[in-house]
Amino acid sequence: MDRAFLHGRRMLQREADLPSERGEERRRQELEWGLPSAESVRDRMIPLFNRGRWRYSNSGTFMCAPFLQDMRELGGQDVAVVGVPLDTGTTFRSGTRWGPQAMRAVSALGTGYNFELGVDLIEALDIVDVGDVSVIPANIEKSFDQIDKAIAYIHERAVFPVVLGGDHSIGYPDIRGLSPFVDGNIGIIHFDRHTDMSELNLDERMHGTPFFHATNIPNAPPSNLVQIGIGGWTGSRPGVRNVRERGATSITITDIERWGVDRIAEMALEIAWRNAKAVWLSFDIDAIDPAFAPGTGTPEAGGLLPREALRILHLIAREGLAGVEVVEVSPPYDVGDVTSVLGVRIIKDVLGTLVAEGKLGKRPWRRDEDLDTPSRGDVSDRGQRGAGQTNGAS
Repeated sequence: MDRAFLHGRRMLQREADLPSERGEERRRQELEWGLPSAESVRDRMIPLFNRGRWRYSNSGTFMCAPFLQDMRELGGQDVAVVGVPLDTGTTFRSGTRWGPQAMRAVSALGTGYNFELGVDLIEALDIVDVGDVSVIPANIEKSFDQIDKAIAYIHERAVFPVVLGGDHSIGYPDIRGLSPFVDGNIGIIHFDRHTDMSELNLDERMHGTPFFHATNIPNAPPSNLVQIGIGGWTGSRPGVRNVRERGATSITITDIERWGVDRIAEMALEIAWRNAKAVWLSFDIDAIDPAFAPGTGTPEAGGLLPREALRILHLIAREGLAGVEVVEVSPPYDVGDVTSVLGVRIIKDVLGTLVAEGKLGKRPWRRDEDLDTPSRGDVSDRGQRGAGQTNGAS
C-alpha cells in the first residue's frame, strides 16, 4: 500500500496548512508579561514567570487574591505569592510539583480573618498571586537559575515573597535570589526533620542539599543557620557532619521537649539575627509529625505537633522576616488535603503575625496598649534586632 493513502500522511500535511498567528501572538504576550528567562535557558520563548503553557497551578489563586498577569506591574504591593512546582530534587517519593496547586486550591476554604490574632489579611495586605516560576523539570540547575532570577525580581521591587514549593532543593536558589538585596548577613530559620546539609544527593544538588550550598553564599553564613525539629531515622550522616563542621545549629525534638517552645524560639532568634540584617524562613512540612501531615516525600514519625510549630512560628515572625517558603507538600500522598491545609495555615499565621506586629501591611490597631489584655511576655532583646526587614530590600 502506498503511504500516500495513510491518514497520518494527510494529517501531516494538514498541520502545515493550519494558521499559527494567534498562538505566536499569545506566546509573545506571555513572554512580555512573564519576563525573559534566566540566561541558562536556551529557549528564549519560555518566560521567567509562567503565563499559560505548562502551568501546574491552574486551580485559582492563593486566597483568591488578584492574579498579576503583567509582571512589569509588580511593585508597591505588600505580598507576592509565587509557586515553584518542582520535584526534580526529590530522591524517593515525587509529587511536590503539585504542591502549589493544592495549597492554592485549599486556600479558598478560609477567609482572611483570624479571631485569635484579630487580623484580616484581606484588609491589611495588598496580596497578589504572580503564578508559577517556569521551572525546567529535566534540568535542576536551569530550574535553580529560573527560581533565583524570579525571587530576585520580587525582592528588587521590595515585595514580600511567599513561596509555595516544590521540593526543598528550592531553598538554595531562594536564598541566592535574596542575597544581593540584603546589605549584610542573612539568617535562616529552617524547620525540618532533616538537616538538608549534604553536599550532593545522587551526584546532584537536590532536596537534601539546599543549606550546604546556601551557606556557601558569602552573606548567608552557617553561623546564622538554625534548624528546628531535626531527628529520626531518615537523616544523612554526611549532612550531620557538615552541620557540625560548619558551625550551624540543629535543634532536635528532644530539645523542644526539654526546654519548651518559647525558649527554643528565643534561641533560634538569637542565632539567626546575630549580626544579621534579615532572616529567611524555610518550612519543610515534614517537620510536622506525619499523623498531621502525611502528604510529603520523606515522612518521619515523631515530629512537631501543629500547635508547637505554630507557636514557634508566631514568636519568630514577630521579629520580622525577609520572606517565607513552605516546601515538600506532596498531594499524591495526602489524605483529605490535610497537609495542604496545614501549609496554608503556616503561611497565613506568618503573614498575620507580621501584620499584628506592624512589620507588614496595615496593622489593625495603633499599639498593643489599645487592647484590654495583659501584656505579653516578650522574647528577650526584642527591638535590638534589625527586625524592620520584611521584604529583603536593603
